[in-house]
Amino acid sequence: MTKITPKTARNTPRQSPGWQDTGSAKEAFTPLTAEQASQWRTRHPQLPVSRVLAMQVVTGAVVVVVAWLLSGRLEVAWSAAYGALVGVIPAALAAKGTARWATPGFPPGAALAGFLLWEAVKVILAVGMLMAAPKILGAPHWPALLIGLVLTIKVYWIGLLLLQSMRSRQGQARVKTNGC
Repeated sequence: MTKITPKTARNTPRQSPGWQDTGSAKEAFTPLTAEQASQWRTRHPQLPVSRVLAMQVVTGAVVVVVAWLLSGRLEVAWSAAYGALVGVIPAALAAKGTARWATPGFPPGAALAGFLLWEAVKVILAVGMLMAAPKILGAPHWPALLIGLVLTIKVYWIGLLLLQSMRSRQGQARVKTNGC
């Protein structure tokens, strides 16, 4: 058995080849020109907030219809509708409030603070609406309410997937991440 002594031990930490820096220190960051930034925005359009909110409303309506058709009970459909509203109303309010902070030229730190503020308002409003559900609905059907809420909230992901597929249909390459 070999005994490791300070003379034979390595002084440098081991690193996986995948984690080593590939760039050199000589590469400098160069900001985009106004024209390059405009071209980048054209190639990478944002999904409008109004479209996401509309998708949430449509999803909520579909959930309500499916809940009513599957159960045949009106109180299940009302619970699903209330759950959808718990997803849509706070999101719409937060989107409206955040839009003011996201204007060009607004200080980035203040924009981040505004975003966090409106996200807190959204969460507080959603929790308050959930706590008020028994007073508004009487005896809500909680599974239908939560299914309506979750499906309306998850429309964000569907919107992002649709945006990615729209970009790929326009001939833009997908982002590659070296296996990550």
